[in-house]
Amino acid sequence: MRLSLVQFARVNGVKPAARAFGCQPKTVRKWLARFDGTLDSLAERSRAPKHHPRRISKEDESKIIRAAHRLPTWGSRRLKRDCNLAYSPKTIARVRRERGLARKWKRKKHETKRYLREVKRDWRAFQQIDIDTKHLVDIPEYWPQIQDLDLPPWQYTARDVSTGALFIAFAEERSLACAELFAAKIIEHLEMCRVSLAQTTWQSDNGSEFIGSWQAKDDSAFTKTIEATPGQTHRTIPPGQHRFQADVETVHEIMEKEFYMIEKFKDRSDFIQKAQEYLYYFNIARTNSAKENKTPWQLLKEKFENPHPCIPAFRVYYLDLLHENLLHKSSSGGYDVGVLP
Repeated sequence: MRLSLVQFARVNGVKPAARAFGCQPKTVRKWLARFDGTLDSLAERSRAPKHHPRRISKEDESKIIRAAHRLPTWGSRRLKRDCNLAYSPKTIARVRRERGLARKWKRKKHETKRYLREVKRDWRAFQQIDIDTKHLVDIPEYWPQIQDLDLPPWQYTARDVSTGALFIAFAEERSLACAELFAAKIIEHLEMCRVSLAQTTWQSDNGSEFIGSWQAKDDSAFTKTIEATPGQTHRTIPPGQHRFQADVETVHEIMEKEFYMIEKFKDRSDFIQKAQEYLYYFNIARTNSAKENKTPWQLLKEKFENPHPCIPAFRVYYLDLLHENLLHKSSSGGYDVGVLP
């Protein structure tokens, strides 16, 4: 259209061209002056100012960039305040935006999980063991069987964060004695399988079965059992932050769908036997989509040169019976307290 305007004006004049194309004469003169015989001369020109009197120097920009690299999650106002930057928040935001350093929005939940999986993938086997308990009375398919067959209502669960290897036991109650005994059996099993626990961290919540009384000044029996092995430590999560126990909480959800909602039991012995079979299935045969579709046993073989074949074959215990048997062991004489009646 501009080319037609210019050609018409060259033949008929400026004002006739303005009337013919419905524009001002000064518009016709502008394009006549710009036209040099090429279509590019009739293109729009940038109207941005050529001079920026308030634009900061390259040295000042580098200060903002260094601060943004050092504190990428800080906003522009906080960068100005904490790094003593002598520029307005708008200037800081503009420089970050131009350099691709603008603060991103908060990570989505699935993104956080993905990043954590990538971190845990590089951990050593049994670098961290998460331990927790699960009250089983809220499972509709299992609750009637608890009442009719006297099945255990509490599950004790421990899981290696790196490989996903699972250890479970059951009890009539949630108690410090049962948690201590469960941890002792896991340690005994892993040491029998020649697994070094010298740098293992056990993580639990702040339940009384792990820390004892909240008023206690000394470490609980559970903590002492863990830390009796040189190099092992017991750590509790911040109060109310259950996402710290995601690895073991996930197992509770999985077992509810794959075990408690499906299996029917004849008695307590049948329950323990089927729980043992599920443990073998989980550790040896069940692939985990969150861990590259590999089983815990496959991951153990990747992290150990020649892993003991019994590592994934932890024995499922009924902790109350195990504790009772320990109490009824014959006395060694001297001033020991006698057995229970």
